[in-house]
Amino acid sequence: MTVEEKIKMLEEMMELDEGTLRLETRLEDIPEFDSMAKLSLIVLFDDEFSKKLTGEEIKSFASVGDIVSAMG
Repeated sequence: MTVEEKIKMLEEMMELDEGTLRLETRLEDIPEFDSMAKLSLIVLFDDEFSKKLTGEEIKSFASVGDIVSAMG
């Protein structure tokens, strides 16, 4: 899976327009990255990447790039 495909998955998860997110986008600058998005992220990691994501890991993410890197 390419970086672009991973970013597109995040945009769809947060119901953002395609092309909204970049690797350097800070999560604190995305109003849609709320508690529901964080729960959705946990499900996404489990379903799509067979990875368990903890709340502590989510708290450590500062940018979209951090999330994409964790996807593997």
